[in-house]
Amino acid sequence: MDQISFHHNSVLSDVHLLLPNAQHLMTRLNQVGQPVFISKFKILSDGERQDSNDPEKCKGKDEDEGVVGNMEPVVDEDGDLDITRRLQKNPMVDIGRDLVCPIILKQTNPALEQEEENTNGEVKYFKDTIRIEHTMATPLEDVGKQIWRGAFLLADFIFSKPFMFKGATVLELGAGTGLTSIIMATIAKTVYCTDVGEDLLSMCKRNVILNSHLMEPSGGEVKVRQLDWLQHDLCTDADMEFSWTEEEVVEVYNNTSFIIASDVCYDDDLTDGLFRTLYRLCNNFLHNCTILISIEKRMNFTLRHLNVSCKAYDHFSHCLAQLQDRVDGKCSFRVEQLPSDFPQFLSYERIEQLSRGL
Repeated sequence: MDQISFHHNSVLSDVHLLLPNAQHLMTRLNQVGQPVFISKFKILSDGERQDSNDPEKCKGKDEDEGVVGNMEPVVDEDGDLDITRRLQKNPMVDIGRDLVCPIILKQTNPALEQEEENTNGEVKYFKDTIRIEHTMATPLEDVGKQIWRGAFLLADFIFSKPFMFKGATVLELGAGTGLTSIIMATIAKTVYCTDVGEDLLSMCKRNVILNSHLMEPSGGEVKVRQLDWLQHDLCTDADMEFSWTEEEVVEVYNNTSFIIASDVCYDDDLTDGLFRTLYRLCNNFLHNCTILISIEKRMNFTLRHLNVSCKAYDHFSHCLAQLQDRVDGKCSFRVEQLPSDFPQFLSYERIEQLSRGL
């Protein structure tokens, strides 16, 4: 098996597809027969870090891209606009969008992975690397099993504000593969990593175990729990895996300082459920809570409007405005869009369509 065959209803996450030099090792098939990969994402050192506030690193960007200010438009002999195409860069040198089919390098073996961890060289390497199990192509209802840019952007923000989250109790909604919960647990005290679906939560739990060494220095802990946005209460049924204990429910309502979520607006019904959950949780908290949401505006061309639009993001913005305008004497919300000019701590493609809200 050298390549993955994508079906017409497959949704692709292109975070790992745009890393031609990264390793994506197939580990197993999950309960529904989807190939599960493990990818390694490097945590950038100070010298490698990309800081958008550093003028020296941004200097000459326009020149490199061949952009010259105040140029007159060029037209052909018929008066049509003549556009000069930018030269295609070498995809092995610069991250491009031509790589649309992931290649399975090899099928890994858990025993071999353990052996690698026990060697001196690999232990040193894993200290600055986060390893995540994920899928590469799924139906829409399973997109939480993939890796999305919004999770990396939120992780960058967490890394850039360590004093904000130090010792905090944090709740993540729609955690997916658990990447941001793991990053948060390198700073915070307790992170409740929540989503829905036994297969997805099992994958998330495996990722927490894979990266436990990253959390050990701070003593942070990740607890993987089920939280369904379409249900009214936290599941406390002891017979169900990933259920909550009564003590955990009390701790969440009493101590949660931050709620985080990334890439959670792709279905309008789920977006409605997200905001109902946010309101219900905050209405039961004993103190103020900061909500951090990171999303990517995914633009699509629609035949209905014959234009490019982002309906999922528009609905998300509408719900956000409704939440801010809600006045019922119980709790209130203030919405603010934060700048995304903080340094980049992880290796991925940060694009203009990424945004963050508070």
